[in-house]
Amino acid sequence: MDTSPHCLVVGVGAGTGLACVRKFVEEGYRVSMIARHRGRLNSWASEVPNTTPFPTDLLDIDGYRATLREIVTQQGLPEVVVHNASLASFATYDTLDPADLERNFRANTCGLLVTAQELGPGMTKRGSGSIVVTGNTGALRGKPNYIGFSPTKASQRILAECLARELGPQGVHVAYVVIDAAIDMPFARRRRGDKPDDYYAKPADLASEIYHTAHQPRSARSFYVELRPFGETW
Repeated sequence: MDTSPHCLVVGVGAGTGLACVRKFVEEGYRVSMIARHRGRLNSWASEVPNTTPFPTDLLDIDGYRATLREIVTQQGLPEVVVHNASLASFATYDTLDPADLERNFRANTCGLLVTAQELGPGMTKRGSGSIVVTGNTGALRGKPNYIGFSPTKASQRILAECLARELGPQGVHVAYVVIDAAIDMPFARRRRGDKPDDYYAKPADLASEIYHTAHQPRSARSFYVELRPFGETW
């Protein structure tokens, strides 16, 4: 088995997730990638060296567990996990389908729990490792039309804090990174065509800070990290 360090990125999309994959590869890691879309995942694996695709859906809890176990068997226990998976629904309180809220909670919160259940025991036995969870402003406050999303991200943040307090003393660093920004993606540009370039958070810059957080020294570790462009109102 390759002896280079191993990173797992859960929830690889064309923005922050793929940028994290590229950053960790640049830093000498082998990267396992999880996403729902097999075609895109295979395409990125052929484009970025030292990556292995593992298509799976976090909504299928048993299937997701099996995939995590397959990754450990094939690639070894990760040194770093970037948990970037997220599902969202946007609606007013009186039109939101409760099934959508349950689905998003299953992906955003239960998905993180399963990740920790499958990988945390090995990391604590080893006495080292990092689990970095990406969130957004919805994890901090509720607002109209976000009622199907913000509660699930807030619960994810609290779950991550529970994990950090339990796993931290055992040597495993758990951090929650709130990305308070419009991420520089084509769909964001289309929606906000009049915004200047520096309005957007660059995926590569976000990935660099996530990498930095995952490698903080034991004597100076963060749990709660906020990232935003310099001009963002907060």
